Amino acid sequence: MREDRSYEITICSDSVGETAEAVVRATMRQFDGHHVTTKRIGHIKTEEEIRAIMESAAKRGGFVAYTLVQPELREMMKEEAIRLGVRAVDIMGPMMEAFIETFNDAPKRKPGLLHQLDEDYFRRVEAIEFAVKCDDGRDTSALLKAQLVLIGVSRTSKTPLSIFLAHKGIKVSNLPLVPEVKPPKELFLVPGSRVVGLTMDAEKLYKIRTERLKTVGLPFGAKYATMERIAEELNYAHSLMKELGCLVINVTDKAIEETAGIIMGHVQ
Repeated sequence: MREDRSYEITICSDSVGETAEAVVRATMRQFDGHHVTTKRIGHIKTEEEIRAIMESAAKRGGFVAYTLVQPELREMMKEEAIRLGVRAVDIMGPMMEAFIETFNDAPKRKPGLLHQLDEDYFRRVEAIEFAVKCDDGRDTSALLKAQLVLIGVSRTSKTPLSIFLAHKGIKVSNLPLVPEVKPPKELFLVPGSRVVGLTMDAEKLYKIRTERLKTVGLPFGAKYATMERIAEELNYAHSLMKELGCLVINVTDKAIEETAGIIMGHVQ
C-alpha cells in the first residue's frame, strides 16, 4: 500500500450496514491500514443511489463492501462494479446462496431483520437494563435472578463485559471483590455454574490501576495501585473463587469479545 495516498472503503446496505461494517473493520485489523478510512451508507432503496455510490467509489480508488437483500439492488451493484472497474464485495450474498442451496429455502428479501423489534430484541433490552441496575454490586438481591454473576477485583473488566453479554440477551450481575468487604449471602446461594470469576496478572493490573489514578486525579503511589495491595486482593479473590467452585478466566490481554466467547461457551 502506498503511504502517500489515502484509500476509502465504502460500506453499503439497504438496512443500517452494521453487519458489513463489522466485517470490514475486522479485516482492517489484519493490515496496517493507517491510510484507509470507511464510509457507511445505509437504507439504500434505488438503483440510482447505487449508481451514484459506485461512481464516487471509482473516483476515490477504493472498493465497496455491501449487504443488499433485494435482488435487483444486488444485480445493479454487480453491473456497476463491472462497468466502472470497482471491486465490490458481497458480504451476505454467498451465505444466502449457501442457505438456499443447502436447505432448499427461500429468503424473505426484507432488509433490517437483524434489528427488528421481536422477542429477541426486547430480551436484549431487558438484559441491558438488568446489567445497569445490578452493576458493581448495587443490587445484591438480584444475584439470584441473574443468569450469570461476574466477580473479580477492581479493573478486571466486569462492567464492560456485563454490558457486552447483556447485548447478547444474558442477564448479568457483577460484584467487586474487596478483602475488607464480606460478600453478600446471596452469592453463596447462586450455583457455581452461574458464577464466573475474572482475574488478571498482577503486573497488568498494576499498570491499569496506575493509569486509573491519573484519570481520577489521585496521587501516584496510592494504596489502590501498589503491588502489595494488588497481590492481597488477587489472593483473596482466588480463594473465594475456589470456594465457590466457579469458572475462573484470566482476562490479561484478552479482548471483551474473547472473554465473552469463553463465558457463553461455558453457560450454554
